[in-house]
Amino acid sequence: MRALQCFVAIVDTGSISDAARQLYASQSAVSHQLAQLEREVGATLLIRTARGVRLTAAGRAAVPFARNALQSAESVVAAANLAAHSFGGVLRIGCAQSLVSVLAPVIQRWHVRWPDVSVILRESIAVAELHKFLDDDDVDMVFMPGPSPDRFASVVAMQEEFVVVAAADSWLVDRTAVTFDDLDAKPFVDFDSSNGLSVVVDGALSEHGVQPLVVTRTAVTSAAAQLAAAGLGVAIVPLSALNSGNTGAVRSLDPPWVRDLVVLTPIDGDALAQRFLEDLRTEPIQDPRRS
Repeated sequence: MRALQCFVAIVDTGSISDAARQLYASQSAVSHQLAQLEREVGATLLIRTARGVRLTAAGRAAVPFARNALQSAESVVAAANLAAHSFGGVLRIGCAQSLVSVLAPVIQRWHVRWPDVSVILRESIAVAELHKFLDDDDVDMVFMPGPSPDRFASVVAMQEEFVVVAAADSWLVDRTAVTFDDLDAKPFVDFDSSNGLSVVVDGALSEHGVQPLVVTRTAVTSAAAQLAAAGLGVAIVPLSALNSGNTGAVRSLDPPWVRDLVVLTPIDGDALAQRFLEDLRTEPIQDPRRS
């Protein structure tokens, strides 16, 4: 790159001595760089004349590419500097599918405040797949429910409540809160085994000795709330699975049931991921009961 810089400076100034002054180098150093470049390309690029220097055919062919190479090198430095200071670059985020609604407003603010940062999102309903995104270096961070493996750095970003959803005209409307016992033998919308919530919800029901009547299963977290609101039964879903268009009755569990939402990064995570985490921790999960 130094040889290309000397070559372009000679072309722009018209002489080796002027190029040396521009580059704060000696004439012999600039001449040496030019000679090294000519040896590498196997052709004479410049001819010295009484009036300065003149490009050869090989030199004329090389000049635009030399300029492009120097501009690209400057872009490399600028892009890396922006990313290092969290103002540019690419941030790749893995996310539990049901939590996209939590990320969305943060990503929107980033798009406005830091338009030079590209955010790429990869969603999954499978815990193992989200971990694999990090293991394979496909993402820079993962936002998902805890707990997390020790091989990742893990920070609790926020807590999220589990709520019970049913049709707006169901028995739920007469309750201020719902116990697990209330769900025994009730028609229930459960999660398919491909969704990590199936283990969480079924485990909690079993722990409380509750055996609901499962009428349907779904792999999509938000679909469980929609099916319950449509009257198929009750569902236990995280609050992020509800949207502003939810038409069902929503009640808290008694006692309240919450889970940690964590951000996982490699142990040597970068500055962009850390900046995004800081913004994410200030983002409340929207509760449709308070909208």
